Amino acid sequence: MNEFEDRTRRCQERLAEVGADAAVLFPSTNLFYASGFREEPAERHLFLVIPGDGDPAFVAPEMYDEQIRDASWVEDVRLWSDGEDPTELVADLAAEFDLRGGRLLVDDTMWALFTQDLRETLPDADFGLASEVFDDLRMRKDETELAALRDAGELADRVSVEIRRLGEDAIGMTETELADEIERRLAAAGGDEVAFGTIAGSGPNGAKPHHRHEDREIRPGDPVVLDFGAYVDGYPGDQTRTVVFAGDPPEGYAEVHEVVREAQQAAIDAVEPGVPAEEIDRAAREVIEDAGYGDEFVHRTGHGVGLDVHEDPYIVAGNETELEPGMVFSVEPGVYLPGEFGVRIEDLVAVTESGCERLNDSPRTWEPL
Repeated sequence: MNEFEDRTRRCQERLAEVGADAAVLFPSTNLFYASGFREEPAERHLFLVIPGDGDPAFVAPEMYDEQIRDASWVEDVRLWSDGEDPTELVADLAAEFDLRGGRLLVDDTMWALFTQDLRETLPDADFGLASEVFDDLRMRKDETELAALRDAGELADRVSVEIRRLGEDAIGMTETELADEIERRLAAAGGDEVAFGTIAGSGPNGAKPHHRHEDREIRPGDPVVLDFGAYVDGYPGDQTRTVVFAGDPPEGYAEVHEVVREAQQAAIDAVEPGVPAEEIDRAAREVIEDAGYGDEFVHRTGHGVGLDVHEDPYIVAGNETELEPGMVFSVEPGVYLPGEFGVRIEDLVAVTESGCERLNDSPRTWEPL
C-alpha cells in the first residue's frame, strides 16, 4: 500500500466517524492527497468518488485516461467523451455505491458549476464539505510530506543567504527586480515553482504585511521584508527575513527587530504536543505587547503549511486545537509602523514528540552578511 492509498483508507475511517457516505473530490490538493493525481480545475467534469468502504473511482474525460493511470493508484477510471453527458456516469456510480440518498462531502473549492450538477443529478442526497474529513487528516504530515517540507525549507534557506550576500549590489534595485532575482534563484536551486507571490517590501512598504513588490528603489538603510518560498515535490517553503542590505537603518529599527526576534523565539519555545494553537499566538503576542507594540502586530502568528500554503492549524487567538506530532505551521510575528518600516521573521516548524523541529535555519539577524 502506497502513501496515497493509505491516506484514502484513513479518509474512509473518518467518513464513518463523521457520518458521511462518500467524499467527492475534484481537481484540488485534496484530490492529489488521496490519489496521487494532480490537475488544475477546468471546465470538464472530473471527480474522484471515495465511498465509505471499498475502492474509489474516477469519473473523468477520456483525454485524462493515461495521465490518471500513470499517476494514481486508483484503478477504477470511468471515462466520458466530449459530446456525452458526464452526469450519467455520476448517476450510475452513485447507484452502484448506494449514494443516491446518502450524505456526500464535496471539495470546499469545487466550482459551483459542478456542485450544482451534483445536486441536480442526486436530488435526494445531503451535501456537506470535504473539510470535515480532510482538514483533520492533512494537519498531521506523514514522513513523505515532512521530507518534502524539509527540502523546501533548506532551499529557502539557501536562497535567503544568497540574496542577503548581494549587500550593496541590492541598493538601487527596484523591489520588483529583487523579487525577480529571488524567484530566479529559487528555480535555479531546484524549486518547482514559487509557492506564492514573492514579497520584497522596502522602507515604508514593509509596513504593509501583504505588500508584494513595486518599482520603488531600495535605498541605503532601508529595512526590506523578504517573504518567499518554492514548491519541492508538491510542498512549499515559506520563510521571512527583514534585512538591511547596506547603510544605517532608521532610528528604532534595531529595537523593533529584536522584539520581533524574541517574540518568535518565545512562540517556538512554547511549541509541544498538547499545547493549544492559541497559546503559541499568545506567547508571541505577549512579548510584543510588553514592548509597547501590541497595536502594531496586526495578524495571526501563523498558519498551517502543507499541500496548501495556508491550511490548518491556524496559530491564532481562539483556536483551541491541541498540537500533535506531525503538524507543520509557520511562526511569523511582526510589527508594522505605517509610513516607516515593518519587521517580520518567519520560520516553519514541525511538531515532534517532545517539542518542535525548525525547518528553516538561515540567519535571523538584520545586518548585512
